[in-house]
Amino acid sequence: MLRIHFSDADLARTRLSASPNPFWEIVASLHRFQTRQGRWAYAEWYRTVRHRLRDKKLDRALHTVLLPLLPRASYFPDFLTPVEASDGFDAGLEAILATPPRRVLEEIAILDRVVGAPSWAPRLAESRPRKELVRVLRAYHEVAIAPYEEQMQSRIETERAMRCRGLLDGGVEGMLAGLGPTMCWDSPVLRVDYHPAVDRDLRLDGRGMLFVPSYFCWHRPVGLADPGLPQVLMYPLLHEHPSASSPEVRRVLDDSPEASLTALLGQTRATALWASASGATTGEIARAAGVSASSASRHATALRDAGLITSSRHATTVLHTLTPVGASVLRACTRRAGSSRSGGSRAGLSSSP
Repeated sequence: MLRIHFSDADLARTRLSASPNPFWEIVASLHRFQTRQGRWAYAEWYRTVRHRLRDKKLDRALHTVLLPLLPRASYFPDFLTPVEASDGFDAGLEAILATPPRRVLEEIAILDRVVGAPSWAPRLAESRPRKELVRVLRAYHEVAIAPYEEQMQSRIETERAMRCRGLLDGGVEGMLAGLGPTMCWDSPVLRVDYHPAVDRDLRLDGRGMLFVPSYFCWHRPVGLADPGLPQVLMYPLLHEHPSASSPEVRRVLDDSPEASLTALLGQTRATALWASASGATTGEIARAAGVSASSASRHATALRDAGLITSSRHATTVLHTLTPVGASVLRACTRRAGSSRSGGSRAGLSSSP
């Protein structure tokens, strides 16, 4: 159990990440190779990435470098999840290269005491081996993380929309109270279902905390081991059990991108889908579409059954947000509308004034 103590100053400095953190996603994705827990949620990714790693000749680096250095255990080196990553992946890689050798050796020694470090790991205090590690991290990111960034971003936007509801209703404490099921807010302490080998109290001392929703994190949140660092807590996004989207939706995505969204869904459901892009309650969908609340609920159920939206209950309201499939449908429609506006000139026709 991890108990995080918040003061009023900490609550004022608490934030929720707006985008995937590439290094925390690297860590969490490597953990997916080390357990079968939750494998169903990542089955397609697991199969595809294993093949890609073999094709790129990275499978050996995976097993001899990355997995031993970032084990699914109660500890892995903090310098491999740099706070500078908030400025981008390249900034994070530069921060790894700039880590003082003494800190690298100290964290490798902790890794060795806790789970056992690879024999070559102390050499990471030197410049050349660390540059090689950065090269491997970049190559792994290109294969296992970058192709899924759009899907991860869609899920994080959904999560932020849900947490904003809690923030508007109850302030930061309201947001923290909605972070379950692995976290429980008992003011002024956030109790976190952590690695079973860890039982500690973390006092933020006015620094606040950055919460990082993670696509690849499964079940338990993960944070930094060093309490002196700017504090970050990666926590898992919830995954619904996979279900196929309707054949009509698949035709829009795969076979017929010119089809009208309204013709596909009908005016009311098309409006409901657009409203859900920024997160909408059933009542808000009803007002946007000009229908009753019960009718809006039925339309939302149809969109949810088609795999276009997901619905989450918060207190007495239900918030509807897009799934990655729903976001893809709207993006396809947006691109089609843009093409329609400019397509005349490309075809040698002038548009009407």
